[in-house]
Amino acid sequence: MFTRFSVTGCSLELLRTGEQGIVTFCKSQDETILKKLISMGVTPGTTITLEQHFPSLIIKVGNTSLALDMESIRAIYIRIINN
Repeated sequence: MFTRFSVTGCSLELLRTGEQGIVTFCKSQDETILKKLISMGVTPGTTITLEQHFPSLIIKVGNTSLALDMESIRAIYIRIINN
């Protein structure tokens, strides 16, 4: 009667402090943003933890904490991991 569904990705903006997600894809019209994310190690399959949401959004990728601007944040789509 019901069909199964899955969420392929939501914006990194929707993560709450302490939650983890796996990057599903990065999407932006600006090529420099995509190159910047790749150089920081934010690529599909990477696990991200949101450390801080305010006053600036800080994520943890591996052992590195990164502060991101809103354009970069909106380019990252993740699948939330159940903790």
